[in-house]
Amino acid sequence: MKLTGAEIFIECLKREGVKTVFALPGGVVLKIFDTLHQQKDVEVILTRHEQGAGHMAEGYAKATGKAGVCLVTSGPGMTNVITALADAYMDSVPLVCFSGQVPTNLIGNDAFQEADNVGLSRPCTKYNFLVKDVNDLAGTIKEAFYIATTGRPGPVLVDIPKDVSMA
Repeated sequence: MKLTGAEIFIECLKREGVKTVFALPGGVVLKIFDTLHQQKDVEVILTRHEQGAGHMAEGYAKATGKAGVCLVTSGPGMTNVITALADAYMDSVPLVCFSGQVPTNLIGNDAFQEADNVGLSRPCTKYNFLVKDVNDLAGTIKEAFYIATTGRPGPVLVDIPKDVSMA
């Protein structure tokens, strides 16, 4: 049975031992939210603002010693979480932020709510990824958790275009 990108995302979170995701829904991540809603292993805590999701993931990491996880949508969702990523970066807090992105064929075309998530996060993350192929998703997520939690801990961004999550 072939898994969708959203299903691969959930399975990877489970493999990493993730029990809680702090998130705010948005158009390009709805497939991921639908898939999260259909399972019971990973709890989703909805926030009122993406900055809150980032800071809650940061607090979770500080309290548990595990990487905190947040999920935000494209455009304003990503710009809103930047402060939390910068704080986690300065405080060396392991955090993996998953951001939604417009479909790959629309990147760079000023699509609705498109933002250069990789460019925006570059100054305040240890590393960032733009996943352009669903076949790269599992390996990218594994590497993101490794980078966030090894050496000097810190935030890592994984940018997931809508078509990758739906593939």
